[in-house]
Amino acid sequence: MLQYLKELSDFGLLILIWLVQLIIYPSFTYMEKVNLMAWHPKYTTMISIVVMPLMLFQIGSTFYLTYTDFNYIFLVQSVLIILLWISTFTQAVPLHNQINSGFEIKKAADNLVQVNWKRTIMWTVIVILNFIDRYTTLHN
Repeated sequence: MLQYLKELSDFGLLILIWLVQLIIYPSFTYMEKVNLMAWHPKYTTMISIVVMPLMLFQIGSTFYLTYTDFNYIFLVQSVLIILLWISTFTQAVPLHNQINSGFEIKKAADNLVQVNWKRTIMWTVIVILNFIDRYTTLHN
């Protein structure tokens, strides 16, 4: 059951990151400074309410499953999740803080789109690995 819930959170984060990457972050680059500065703090608060529980569940369930039901797919996913957290808190969060500060917000918004590609790819790989794990489990 835990693995199904983990896969559900992985998929939810996948959908969310693609929406963020293709629609939300690029929209920041088109907004006027005054509008972005008014909207961005609200956006970061609201998106955190959605993202943080999913990310916390994802990391906890993946690490638990890696420990209790070890397989290499869980191990690779655990490494990817660690890299995601590092990227989130060392790259994405500082760029969001830069936007909130009003300092070079267009540059920060552009950089946010660029650095987020790594996160988008990693979350995509995590979900692809779920499909591989499911396929190999069914055919063994």
